[in-house]
Amino acid sequence: MSAEIVNLRLNRKRAERQKAAENAAENRAVHGRSKGEKQRDRLERAKSERLFEQGRIERIASNSKPGDGEAEDHKD
Repeated sequence: MSAEIVNLRLNRKRAERQKAAENAAENRAVHGRSKGEKQRDRLERAKSERLFEQGRIERIASNSKPGDGEAEDHKD
């Protein structure tokens, strides 16, 4: 009967790494999104902003009239 020699420091570090890996996997499942999902969302957001901007009507600054809401300087 020979006893197995165990390095307690290595066993402790191995257990800590295992626990950290399990915690990381749990966090990825709860909080994580894949790179493809992030890219898809970014492209969808850009497309919707582009479509929104296409419908915008621009005002021409030279046709602005007094009283259009712009501040005027009056000197008395």
